[in-house]
Amino acid sequence: MTVSLREVPELSDPFDDEGRDFAKDIAYPGEYPYTRGIHRTGYRGKMWTMRQFAGFGSAADTNARYKYLLGAGQTGLSVAFDLPTLMGYDSDHEFSEGEVGKCGVAIACLDDMKRLFEGIPLDKVSTSMTINSPAAILLAMYVAAAKAQGVTPNLLRGTVQNDILKEYIAQKEYIFPPVPSLRIITDMMRYCADDVPQWNTISVSGYHIREAGSTAVQELAFTLLDGFTYVECGIKAGMDVDEFAPRISHFWNAHQDFFEELCKYRAGRRIWARHMREKYGATDPKSWLLRFHTQTAGVSLTAQQPENNIVRTAIEALSAVLGGTQSLHTNSMDETLALPTEKSVKIALRTQQIIAYETGVAHVIDPLGGSWYVEKLTDQMEKEAEEIFAKVEQMGGVVRCIEEGWFQREIARSAYEYQKAVDKGDKVIVGVNKFVEQGEKLTIELLKIDASTERSQTERLKALRARRDAAKWSAALEAVRAACVDGSNLMPRLVTAVEADATLGEIIDTMKSVFGTYEETPEF
Repeated sequence: MTVSLREVPELSDPFDDEGRDFAKDIAYPGEYPYTRGIHRTGYRGKMWTMRQFAGFGSAADTNARYKYLLGAGQTGLSVAFDLPTLMGYDSDHEFSEGEVGKCGVAIACLDDMKRLFEGIPLDKVSTSMTINSPAAILLAMYVAAAKAQGVTPNLLRGTVQNDILKEYIAQKEYIFPPVPSLRIITDMMRYCADDVPQWNTISVSGYHIREAGSTAVQELAFTLLDGFTYVECGIKAGMDVDEFAPRISHFWNAHQDFFEELCKYRAGRRIWARHMREKYGATDPKSWLLRFHTQTAGVSLTAQQPENNIVRTAIEALSAVLGGTQSLHTNSMDETLALPTEKSVKIALRTQQIIAYETGVAHVIDPLGGSWYVEKLTDQMEKEAEEIFAKVEQMGGVVRCIEEGWFQREIARSAYEYQKAVDKGDKVIVGVNKFVEQGEKLTIELLKIDASTERSQTERLKALRARRDAAKWSAALEAVRAACVDGSNLMPRLVTAVEADATLGEIIDTMKSVFGTYEETPEF
């Protein structure tokens, strides 16, 4: 696939070159294979959830931002964690120095999680947490924080990203090797199926694959392959596919090519439905539904002329809406420079609200369905994705391709081709390689994270370790270690550990002592 506009001819009649009648093939919204959407009534029945990915500084700082966003009309929370949290380090670890609270909120213990959601009833809000390697521990903290509010786990609604395969492929925030990582995920699927039934245990993420430089078809194919791998792990662990598949969701990137993006979502729904029903034997229609969250493309934002990013985000968001997303985050204009200010994040939220309530697009169910160009492009993307599926299967499957660096090389090749097109001017980026303004000065205010965040986090952790019950803490960590060894479900032990004030880093270190750590082969 090239980085230029896809060469799909505008057809002169409603039949493709194989004589298929689109009107008969694509079905209606809410009908298998869900090409036109998973809900019969579209957004007339329920508007998409409006989220703004938010987190910075301390738990108290981010709590104030959440309340600001909820007051501005946001309908769901989405937690951005800082780099130490993402990598499983406590805020006072030597590797955390200088990074605490910088790219997200610092969460190292249950007390931090409680402060993050103070005054926000967890039975009334849907929360998405973008966390992968330590996902089980952060979910345990969320469950424990809810219990402290008097909210039972069965009432919790939300999503934990928990997509470790794309970490090996693209984002590189892995800790344990693939096999134990997949075991942890199956433990979470089992635990949530039994105790947290409204929780999405995995959000299979194409977003970071695309941000790393993949094409739209690679994002589509690699993401669905990861999702199918999780399905196979659940089945292998003895679960019925319909026990856990309905709680697997997806997370897509809304990039710059408007039609390509919305066709990607259409193709994804159709592929997921067909494979779940025909290959994996799912009989519950909920298992066939590809439910997804979308975020506009971070890599499409430019530091040059940052106000232009408002327009880019609006168009990308519209492609997600016309493609049938269930949840949406719109990037702020300043995110390529810093974490967003209150002003910029409000503009990003207002962008969604204008699309939802002023444009009229939410009144029409799949308005582009049946377009000859759209249906042909959807078919073409599906075909190219299936070709990638066959190639990966021939090479030994997803984990083998990760270990051998195939996904990584494919993404690197696509990223190189894209950048080469930008450098040559074949791909126009307004304000970067065309319509450039010499001597441009930054005219927007940026958010800055004060160094006091790291100091206060370190002091709180020191106080926590001094006051906790040492015997209870030690026994809880030993129970985690034992579960890692004997294969019993880790989740109940993790909940007990965080309630005993074991920190994120201490639990991760305990698990490392059994599972080890993963190191990618250098040439990848």
